[in-house]
Amino acid sequence: MENLKLNTKNLSAISERIAVPKYNRETIKTGIVHVGIGGFHRAHEAFYTDQLLQDENIKDWGICGVALLDFDTKIYNTLKEQDGLYTLIVKELDGKHTKRVIGAITEYLFAPENPSKVIEKMASPEVKIITLTITEGGYNYNEATKAFDFENPLIIHDLKHPNAPKTIFGYLTQALKLRQERGLKGITIQSCDNIQGNGHMTQNMLLSYVSKAAPGLTDWIMDNVSFPNAMVDRITPVTAVEDIAHLKEISGIEDAWPVVCEPFKQWVIEDNFIAGRPAWETVGAQFVEDVVPYEKMKLSLLNAGHSVLGLLGALIGYHTIDEAVNNINIRTFLKQYMDEEVTPTLGDLEGVDLDAYKQSLLERFGNINIKDQIDRICSETSAKYPIFILPTIQSQLANNGDIVLAAFVTAAWAIYSLGTNENGNSLNIKDALKQELNQKAKEAKQNPTAFLELETVFGDLQQNVLFSEAYIKAYNNINNNGIEYCIKQINSNY
Repeated sequence: MENLKLNTKNLSAISERIAVPKYNRETIKTGIVHVGIGGFHRAHEAFYTDQLLQDENIKDWGICGVALLDFDTKIYNTLKEQDGLYTLIVKELDGKHTKRVIGAITEYLFAPENPSKVIEKMASPEVKIITLTITEGGYNYNEATKAFDFENPLIIHDLKHPNAPKTIFGYLTQALKLRQERGLKGITIQSCDNIQGNGHMTQNMLLSYVSKAAPGLTDWIMDNVSFPNAMVDRITPVTAVEDIAHLKEISGIEDAWPVVCEPFKQWVIEDNFIAGRPAWETVGAQFVEDVVPYEKMKLSLLNAGHSVLGLLGALIGYHTIDEAVNNINIRTFLKQYMDEEVTPTLGDLEGVDLDAYKQSLLERFGNINIKDQIDRICSETSAKYPIFILPTIQSQLANNGDIVLAAFVTAAWAIYSLGTNENGNSLNIKDALKQELNQKAKEAKQNPTAFLELETVFGDLQQNVLFSEAYIKAYNNINNNGIEYCIKQINSNY
């Protein structure tokens, strides 16, 4: 079988092997600019949009993918060489791989190379929506002060050099200024990140930045820009070398960066689009008036569950999430955490079978074909903890609920932050606060609650006696007896 490089020229020949876009990509107009063209976007929003574009009457919703950071050079170059095409590999629970080429990304820009080109594209009259996957930390939010972090060196740079920005806020501000100056209609900015109230967060952080960068723009934004909240879900692990090799071996397709994901997908969106929107509901998305119940459930159960599995599994020495959840002790611990500490905080979820949802999570986590890397799940825990775990703790404390399991996970994170697992092997810690976490973890060896002093992560949690006592007990227990012994001990109490 002849190997075929993935590009427009070879698409017809590739169509004889796997599914490819049926639409003429050259006739598609760019209606969406998406910032952050990593794996999740390509498995989620771009997938939904690709499905929509299969309708030959829909021509206005192509995606221009923007690589925002210097770090994104590789994905930009890959998409450029492959004409924006990539293969989506869905790893089914039975081990089968469902493959298709996605063509929704019809343009691609590298922001560090040409900032003005990105600003102009965002300000283009045909663009109706700007979507974001910039990770939880990209919103520049301080958990302790609940405010925008103006001390971030990149923000300081953008305020001094508005025409050569480095952050999403710098780009959005300049683009919206152009739209205002040119008398253009409004636009929607939609977050696709795992943050509760992600639309509100985007609006609040952008307006905070604009208050200093371009105060005269504030009223125009309030009148002409909408910020819908959304809940997104699809487990999308980092593409492995083996995935690239397997695609080439089985299908003869040379794709430098395919995307792998699970079969499950979910997108719940607040119907608040000021300039029109794609009919994503026709391909499986759900538009609602209030996203809050759905996103709270997902962040507190799926995303927090991932972090629980990652931190506990990392200390034992596991490398993938399926290894961790298929350890019966960790699996039982996670189930107890979801049932005893998270569920009481969720309230009434009309139309949701919560027990079935939690069971589905355990099955999804345990998909042995996904091989989601634990170091990916544990990356940027300092940005994830305040969003996924801390709200559960705060709610439980306010209602005299149990926080023992969450305190245990927090203690495990403190020990994890020392940088080695219980076998003495180094952990690959990726976190913007890596140095600060490591320093506090070292101090915690003498005074366990020192780790809780990072207010940007924990807020005032250190001041709560009930939580501190549970945390100290867990910390000392793990240090003295090892993580798995302690997990078994805790499970025996339920």
